[in-house]
Amino acid sequence: MLRSLYSGIAGLRAHQTMLDVTGNNIANVNTVGFKSSSTVFEDTLSQITHGAGGPQEGLGGTNPAQVGLGVQVAGISTNFSQGSAQSTGKATDLMISGDGFFVTRSGNENVYTRAGSFDFDSQGRLTTTDGKIVQGYPAVDGTVNSNGGLTDITLPVGATSPAEATSKATVAGNLPGDAAVGTVITRDVDVYDKQGTKHTFTLDFTKTATGYDVAADDGQGNTGTTTLSFTDGKQTAASSVTVGGITADLSGVTGYAQLSTAAIQDVDGREAGTLNGYTISNDGTLIGSFSNGQTQALGQIALATFTNPAGLEKVGSSGYVASSNSGPVSLGTPGAPGRGSLAGGTLEMSNVDLSQEFTNLIVAQRGFQANARIITTSDSVLQELIDLKR
Repeated sequence: MLRSLYSGIAGLRAHQTMLDVTGNNIANVNTVGFKSSSTVFEDTLSQITHGAGGPQEGLGGTNPAQVGLGVQVAGISTNFSQGSAQSTGKATDLMISGDGFFVTRSGNENVYTRAGSFDFDSQGRLTTTDGKIVQGYPAVDGTVNSNGGLTDITLPVGATSPAEATSKATVAGNLPGDAAVGTVITRDVDVYDKQGTKHTFTLDFTKTATGYDVAADDGQGNTGTTTLSFTDGKQTAASSVTVGGITADLSGVTGYAQLSTAAIQDVDGREAGTLNGYTISNDGTLIGSFSNGQTQALGQIALATFTNPAGLEKVGSSGYVASSNSGPVSLGTPGAPGRGSLAGGTLEMSNVDLSQEFTNLIVAQRGFQANARIITTSDSVLQELIDLKR
């Protein structure tokens, strides 16, 4: 008689846990990166009233007779299926499309999360909404070392792109072969020295009987000359001129009649620039845009994977930490084999299925009611037994 009471109590506790899990899922239906959980039941130990009997000559075997002692929660499993995407348009909102977790640092502890709602703090560090710092691989001179250790992903406020001296230029187009002897055609372009100071590089083409004399000036007092000769509009020999470390390639210049289209193109070199913007690519690379038109990698976000993600331990704020059954963490870059890619301006929403959760809510409620009836029925039987005394 008492066994049914305790079975009913066990059923109440188990279904209360199921209600708690289901309620938590419904409460987090709009939580970014949330993964729903489900409750798994199992029966408890069964009491043997008599054991099994083996078959004998002239007598068949008998099965054991056992009375169950109720139910218990075998486990609460986490569903890591992909949640739906919500476009936000915010550059620092990131969604993992596929497997993997963002790595964040809270003090000296690494916390893993699927919630990609990030922002930069006053020190330029990429952080979660509760202040954890996103981890990744550092970049040195625009090159990411994905084989090194993790570090804070930082947007270096006030960073500069170094100046680069101009070393080459290409001249293309046509110099009019029918121009009068002595005609001067001038072409110039901006160039830069090692300090990033801008100068004007000038080429003067002076018509001669067989082609053009070329005089070059780098704007810093350095000059140079060369000669272009043409036969039927084509140069008889490729030519170039070097002035102050700048080499102008003249091999593409032609000398046909009437056309004056020569121009200086493909000039390298640049002035120094300051950081004025950034983007985050699908492979997690933080790319800085500088005022001199250059772009440069500033770091790369890392992703973590586990052999058994369901073994991770929830620590709140949509975060997880490794446990003894999650397996060791494996770090890598987004888009690498076994890891998802990143989608910028998008967040992964909760994977809670409301229709399933409300169904589970009804199942848990009815299960709770049924187990409550076990207790009331057992109580009624006990009452009848007591009434026998009257």
